[in-house]
Amino acid sequence: MADDLDEIFDSFDENNIFKDKFLLQSNYMPEEIPHREKEIKQIASILAPVLRGEKTSNLFLYGNTGTGKTLSILKVQEALEKRMQKNSDSGFELKIQYLNCKLKQVADTEYRILAEIIRQLGGEIPATGLPTQAVYSRFIELIEQRKQLVILILDEIDQLVKKISNNFLYNLTRLNFELSKSQISLVGISNDLTFLENIDPRVKSSLSEEEIVFSPYNAVQIQDILAKRVEGAFKDNVLGSGVIAKCAAYAARESGDARRALDLLRVAGELAEREGEKRVTLKHIDEAKSKIERDKILDVITNHPKQFQMVLNSIILLSEEKEGIPLFTGDVYSNYQRFCTLYKIEPLTQRRVGDIIQEFDMLGIINVRVISKGRGGRMREIKLILSGPVLNKAKEIIRENMVYS
Repeated sequence: MADDLDEIFDSFDENNIFKDKFLLQSNYMPEEIPHREKEIKQIASILAPVLRGEKTSNLFLYGNTGTGKTLSILKVQEALEKRMQKNSDSGFELKIQYLNCKLKQVADTEYRILAEIIRQLGGEIPATGLPTQAVYSRFIELIEQRKQLVILILDEIDQLVKKISNNFLYNLTRLNFELSKSQISLVGISNDLTFLENIDPRVKSSLSEEEIVFSPYNAVQIQDILAKRVEGAFKDNVLGSGVIAKCAAYAARESGDARRALDLLRVAGELAEREGEKRVTLKHIDEAKSKIERDKILDVITNHPKQFQMVLNSIILLSEEKEGIPLFTGDVYSNYQRFCTLYKIEPLTQRRVGDIIQEFDMLGIINVRVISKGRGGRMREIKLILSGPVLNKAKEIIRENMVYS
């Protein structure tokens, strides 16, 4: 066995594929963000008044995953902070804090997200134990120590509202009325273009927001993005003919996600490297696509709570029973309740199950289509799109969890 491992390690001593793999990762910040110049200028124009010490409008950035929303706002943040360093005698401070609201154990309760913001601003707060109002008071006390403008960038803000409630946004905006020296502005980032339509009108009114929508990248634009990254990421003459074009075509077909195209290239390079190849070919792109789809979906199913798996199990079994007949949210919820009774689990509300179904849609496990029934309202038609080995493995994961948990 030791000899076998040494042979594997020896094969990686000579790197034939990558020059700097970090350039293909999602946390890499490029010097330029192609095809987002207009949106970056819009963001800068909206936030520029902070340089004069003025509170800006709350801003919401919408668009599909991988369309440059987060990169664009972080690029403007970087520029604003550099400008403020030059204006050191401005008489006020600018604090810009970024928080991903999808992170577990950080943004799953009002207390935790406030505690994280306080820590980012340099304050201290216990992980638990205080009344939520006391945490708000600590937040206000920290901000009011000096004259400052605070911009909170809340990525995946729709996830925050689902986990906590839209009252949190309302409370944040109302804090400005309690501040005398400082002011708070929000920048929300969401993949859900209808996010604000579904929140309390009172909250929406308090936000007084401006909106920028990031359209999906097309195949030509994604090719431009990839071309700039591969120069530094791969060694010369490693990418075979048509590799970049195929990555771009896959990503453009699936909602214009540049991040997905970068992942495809990186995984394809890793597969070629493991096989001892010196070039990345179209075959490696196809293999990478299958691997990414399979791994993403199965990881999600494995790591999510039992309630999540039970809702998915209800959809899978109903799809098999009805064989092509459309499923609706009500059908799924009834079947889900039956499983809860069987396994002696307290069922979630139909609204929460609806949120889980929407998450399945975003993950590519199902397709959800909203159908208008006129005066009868709207219904969500559900179609399972898992198939073959991935579906069988998903069923196996769910079955094991139901039996052994």
